[in-house]
Amino acid sequence: MSSIARSINMEFWLREFSHMLLLDMVIIGLAVFAFIMWREGLVPDGQTVASRYLLGTDSYETLKYVIETETGVKYEYLIHRILDPLKMPAIILGVVEVLILISNFFSTRVVRKKMQPLNEVAIRTEELSSMSAAGGGVPNLKSMEKAISTLDPEQPNAKVTTGDKELQSLEIAINNLLERMRESHRQQERFVSDASHELRTPIAVIQGYVNMLDRWGKDDEQVLKESIEALKNESEHMKNLVEQLLFLARGDSGRNTLHIEDVNLTEMVSDVMEESAMIDSKHIYKMDGAGEDVKTRGDAAMLKQALRIFVQNAAKYSKDGDTITLRVGMTEGAPFYSVQDEGVGMASSEVVHVFERFYRSDSARNSSEGGTGLGLSIAKWIVDAHGGVIEILSRPEFGSRITVKLPAKADVV
Repeated sequence: MSSIARSINMEFWLREFSHMLLLDMVIIGLAVFAFIMWREGLVPDGQTVASRYLLGTDSYETLKYVIETETGVKYEYLIHRILDPLKMPAIILGVVEVLILISNFFSTRVVRKKMQPLNEVAIRTEELSSMSAAGGGVPNLKSMEKAISTLDPEQPNAKVTTGDKELQSLEIAINNLLERMRESHRQQERFVSDASHELRTPIAVIQGYVNMLDRWGKDDEQVLKESIEALKNESEHMKNLVEQLLFLARGDSGRNTLHIEDVNLTEMVSDVMEESAMIDSKHIYKMDGAGEDVKTRGDAAMLKQALRIFVQNAAKYSKDGDTITLRVGMTEGAPFYSVQDEGVGMASSEVVHVFERFYRSDSARNSSEGGTGLGLSIAKWIVDAHGGVIEILSRPEFGSRITVKLPAKADVV
């Protein structure tokens, strides 16, 4: 099964590489075509374009794209002023593609894990064949063959059913495999769709400001400053979004490694409270349970990252002057911490969705604060990886309290 998994993974990787290469070529081609059409559209009416060419010089900064009309009028454009603002999106796109390719190149273990139910089916079939050869009591495999051949896997609730009790274990194995494949396909489609949607906005903003820079930025200092600030902000937003997407992708494929050690939960919560109070003067931070020394085992860096996400989320949707309370202690012999705010709160219908990727509640969408909609998904992955449980108590206009309960002896790998 390992060799088959390697072959499948390599075939998928080569196909993904060719798709990315084709996509990059199409993007470059469209960009060049759009640039040429855009520049020629600026030529005054009544003048016909006679030729187009690059005017080569000794340096990239003076390389020009020239459009010459039949009357001999030349329109020259410096190439670097067009390409320089596009460097950051191109670098980010390239880094994302390389990281995805590197990540997927070592996904044989994931493929093998997905194929495990199929391997169980093969083992069970071999056992049945051995029983047949030995002349023992053999289930009716023809009914299983007929059920599989008539199955439509594209139907959401399609299952293999024979009615034969002796084939029930085979039915369960095949149906479990089908459901895992459907769920994996649904997750992949949702992830790609959401990621594409979230990346489209910053790219559109960057393109808009690049066009504005090219038209007026050379002469208007205010436009220049505004455009540069916007480009910096959107590039940073895109970088954060890509990092969060990669973290979740590594988590889904089992490549996020936890470094387990003893963790003083009280000190960790105290540190996060102090650093939050230092960088955020708009809210009041306080801590309950600081006198109790609560300890657990886990990845200290990831546990602190999850706590920071909860605290930042509480601050984001709280009014200036509100109090954010952090608590730490023991409940039923297990350690816990909680983050409570006095913010906008959520309805019960929204609470059940807050950990979904890219989900934002109505209050979050109306907030002036930005966000990717991935922070709470990352925090939940971290808590789940430590065998913990997250509880949310929230009411509109009264605020929210998020409680993280960790196991008494963290059973993490």
